[in-house]
Amino acid sequence: MIERRKFSRVIYQADVALIQGAQQYSGSLIDLSLHGLLIKLNDDNALNSAGKLIVHFALNDSDINIIAECEIVNDTNNLLRLCIRHIDIDSISHLKRLVELNVGNSELLLRQLSELTETH
Repeated sequence: MIERRKFSRVIYQADVALIQGAQQYSGSLIDLSLHGLLIKLNDDNALNSAGKLIVHFALNDSDINIIAECEIVNDTNNLLRLCIRHIDIDSISHLKRLVELNVGNSELLLRQLSELTETH
């Protein structure tokens, strides 16, 4: 199978809060990249798969929070594949550092950052 992924995914577990309109949901982060998140919802809730979500999570053992506006790409069996549509500068800086520490290849990370800026 040909790998089509442009962004390296990093396994990272953390509790997440998802906000959609006036509704709030909880879940667990499974993995992440500079472009998206994979989240398992804690319970069966009816999310509007066409709407945007605000995703909020703290980095483990720190007071650093990442907040991103995401779009649902796929929702199967409470497993959400999300694409990051907007993220503030502090959050992307922390996310970049997290991916950098786990990928271990600064050249690959720079290429991915270049891809990210070209797609938006």
